[in-house]
Amino acid sequence: MNAIHFIQEYIRHPRTVGAVMPSSKQLAKEMVKPIPFEKVTCIVEYGPGTGVFTDEIIQHKHPDTIFLAIEANETFYQMLKEKYAHVENVYIIHGSAENIKQYLNKYGIVKVDCIVSGLPFTSLPSSISSFILQETAHVLGKEGKFITFQYSKVKRSFFSSFFDNIDFERGYWNVPPAYVFICSC
Repeated sequence: MNAIHFIQEYIRHPRTVGAVMPSSKQLAKEMVKPIPFEKVTCIVEYGPGTGVFTDEIIQHKHPDTIFLAIEANETFYQMLKEKYAHVENVYIIHGSAENIKQYLNKYGIVKVDCIVSGLPFTSLPSSISSFILQETAHVLGKEGKFITFQYSKVKRSFFSSFFDNIDFERGYWNVPPAYVFICSC
């Protein structure tokens, strides 16, 4: 998908797409850096969009690691499904991160090690954001990591109401520059 198509999806769905341009490859590398790929058995991605983070995850994950990518946008979902349908232990789901427990039950997953998120928490309604983060903290438990990015630190205190430990790094090689948040309970 080229930048024109991405912009069109942003214009159609600005609250859920959340950015005018896809994330950079460098931001994708920063997002997956905290994942201990040699140890994890299940990774979930919320809002993969065009698959920039998805590509990095698939490139580094162990073949036995289960990977669920949950995308609400129909256009992005179809593109991801077509691109990754052949990859073993990769499941592209057309749906919402709000339903994470339902998807885990469907695939018989009892433990999630990492959740990587491209969701635009700043533009999502606060009730939806809160519910997603509540469910996320619950499925990750004490040992899992939630990794997300935001264009400002304004949501840091919001994240801290769901996670005890929050580290962040500034990623300059993205338009606009972004903060990568690494959260755990």
